Amino acid sequence: MIGKPATGSSAWTALALHHAAIKDRHLRQLFAEDPVRAEKFSAEGAGLFLDYSKNRITGETVRLLCDLAREQDVAGQRDAMFRGEKINTTERRAVLHMALRAPRGTRIMLDGQDVVAEVQGVLERMAAFAREVREGIWKGHAGKRIRHVVNIGIGGSTLGPEMACLALGAFTDRSMTFRFVSNVDGANFTAATEGIDPAETLFIVCSKTFTTLETMTNAATARRWIVSGLGAEVAVARHFVAVSTNAMEVAAFGIEPQRMFGFWDWVGGRYSMDSAIGLATMIAIGPERFDEMRAGFRAMDEHFLSTPPERNLPMLLGLLSVWYNNFFCAETIGIMPYATPLSRFPAYLQQLQMESNGKRVARDGRPVAWQTGPIIWGEPGTDAQHSFFQLLHQGTKLVPCDLIGFCEPLSRLSGQHDLLMANLFAQAEALAFGKTAAELAAEGAPAFQIPFRVTEGNRPTNVILAERLDPRSLGNLVALYEHSVFTQGVIWDLDSFDQWGVELGKVLARRIVPELTAEDEPELGHDGSTNALIARYRRRRGSGRTC
Repeated sequence: MIGKPATGSSAWTALALHHAAIKDRHLRQLFAEDPVRAEKFSAEGAGLFLDYSKNRITGETVRLLCDLAREQDVAGQRDAMFRGEKINTTERRAVLHMALRAPRGTRIMLDGQDVVAEVQGVLERMAAFAREVREGIWKGHAGKRIRHVVNIGIGGSTLGPEMACLALGAFTDRSMTFRFVSNVDGANFTAATEGIDPAETLFIVCSKTFTTLETMTNAATARRWIVSGLGAEVAVARHFVAVSTNAMEVAAFGIEPQRMFGFWDWVGGRYSMDSAIGLATMIAIGPERFDEMRAGFRAMDEHFLSTPPERNLPMLLGLLSVWYNNFFCAETIGIMPYATPLSRFPAYLQQLQMESNGKRVARDGRPVAWQTGPIIWGEPGTDAQHSFFQLLHQGTKLVPCDLIGFCEPLSRLSGQHDLLMANLFAQAEALAFGKTAAELAAEGAPAFQIPFRVTEGNRPTNVILAERLDPRSLGNLVALYEHSVFTQGVIWDLDSFDQWGVELGKVLARRIVPELTAEDEPELGHDGSTNALIARYRRRRGSGRTC
């Protein structure tokens, strides 16, 4: 389904004129003029509350952004995605991650197959295996129960389960450890296996093709580690399972066919954390909690499907991103979860957003004439306040931020949770309103310090609140951002579900590897810089000298 360029729409033109008229208005003024602004610019759905009143918008802005969504047919393309139409046009694939959390009995047909029934079948097998591991029924080669689970993958095959296991640490089986290997740097594998017993370790190898270079390099290292530690090739079958579709390669590795958990080409890696890719998560929190997480995803799916743009949380977030990205020329978005367990959530959203909408051509193959996906970055508050918030408050760059918080603490230290949330609310207030020279003078600040202490404010934030960080609210949050990214992609006329940009580096790496390791001096055919770097590395490889 090919859209039309957003910049050619009447709503886009109206937004450009509107931006010129209000771009210099300050949030102090906007709040002073509208006593009910906080109520007007807030929305609630699927367990989440969004306060977007501290954005540089008026009611007219929201109306025009929603007009843009209608002109670009966000709702129509959303419905096509949920129906299973092949909206991933460059790969001619459907986009059906919503089927991963569809309730039992739902029918979504794709090429004559009910994909929900297939998903339910895999989930049942995952749940049975997860229970065996958690209850000590599944034992390793030496008869010991599994106490350590190491997930091997890369990108979406590891970011999702790693993020989820950290986020839901309060709900995990604390008698077990969960570790993640993704980087081909051997230090990653060494750190992940430090201090654990091979006889008590289960590896989950996540690779759709079972040929991904980084993943299979680490898997081969893990296989040697197990065989060396347990003294038998047959030990592999009790210490490895696979999340893959390549039964032949999985069997050749030594994994039993019934221990391969499949997924489908209509699930992109960055949308797969509630598929078999989430097996480590399911073992960590249990099948029932995993179902709660899926229910959280599903609640946001239903909200996205049924709610008008003016109250639709994912659409509002996506449209506000377009507003700042394309009219204020803000190039980044900060994600600041005020919850330490969500420390990997910004990294998870980096892939979700930047791999989806980091594109320079529209769906018709022509270069775009507008700025597309923003750079996503962030860290948990309150740590972030003492590292980079200086730039947010007084720097020269405009950085819209999402501040995420929870009303109930996970820790018994409820007083500290009050302090944590006080910081969230204070930062949103300070970023919006700042402090003027006159206010500082009235407070008695030394005159020579005043220019350095002024914070101009007018820095936009969204505040997202949930009751508590649990499996359901995590599902709510992830689906919120999934559909926000989709909304942006439709506005920018992008295929948000391919990722061709990651391929070239992989191809070149495969070419360079033998050039680094060959015994004889290879003939190099790269550019002058790459040739020189390869030659220098070969001279010093393993020498112990500094490169």
